[in-house]
Amino acid sequence: MISALVCGAVVFPGVFFGFRKLLRRSFKRWTDADVVCVSERLVSALHASLATAAGVIVVSSCSDVMTDNHWLVNSFVLFGAPYMAFDIYAMYLSHYHTERVRGKATEHSLQTLRAFLVKDWMIVLHHTALVLIFMPITLFFRRGLGDFFIGCMFTTECSTPFVALGKILIQLHLDDTRLHRANGIVVLLTFFTCRILLFPFMYWMYGRQFGIPLHRVAFHLPLQCNVGNLVILAPQIYWFILLLRKANRLYQRRRRQPEDKDGPRTE
Repeated sequence: MISALVCGAVVFPGVFFGFRKLLRRSFKRWTDADVVCVSERLVSALHASLATAAGVIVVSSCSDVMTDNHWLVNSFVLFGAPYMAFDIYAMYLSHYHTERVRGKATEHSLQTLRAFLVKDWMIVLHHTALVLIFMPITLFFRRGLGDFFIGCMFTTECSTPFVALGKILIQLHLDDTRLHRANGIVVLLTFFTCRILLFPFMYWMYGRQFGIPLHRVAFHLPLQCNVGNLVILAPQIYWFILLLRKANRLYQRRRRQPEDKDGPRTE
């Protein structure tokens, strides 16, 4: 168990600093902000890919949604915990170097840290909650039940590699390409499927096993289970709305481009 925690504490920082070194050598015109941002997103995509793979393995291995166990659950929770803590640091570094390029920060300070926490408070809160709340519940308070549902939670990371790819394409000034537009569609589909539809799917699987109609499942679960699911689901809906708004802005901008190039049409 401890070996999984140590492995995660070595792998994710090691990969991050390895990417920084490689990108700095490969893209000599990039600023420190570019290098750190892309490195952080690549590590994020790596963790998300591993989490999704672990989730698929666990979900496909559990025929009983309550009592079946899989060794990957506790091992991956411990392996991924250092990533959550390190990613907060990596996001702060990205924020710091971006502000430095803009001339708004010259050195690390409480003001810079405060600005970062104000800007990315929801993601920081999300990562912190996973380490301080989700991890102890998974390891110590479940009594070995519900590995299937933990595996489902792992798969919520399925959209993250595509989100990271979209940000990297923007970083490379490839945001006006078919690849970026196709990736945006994949982001919306995977996010909606694996972060929102996942919750009614879990309720349906529980009801299917115990012969309970979907609309009655919530009344057969302890209150804390329903509240916990709502707490997790609420930010997913918020982020999905932000993605939809961003997609709409990009679509509207693209519609205006022919007029911008050719001038306003006259009949």
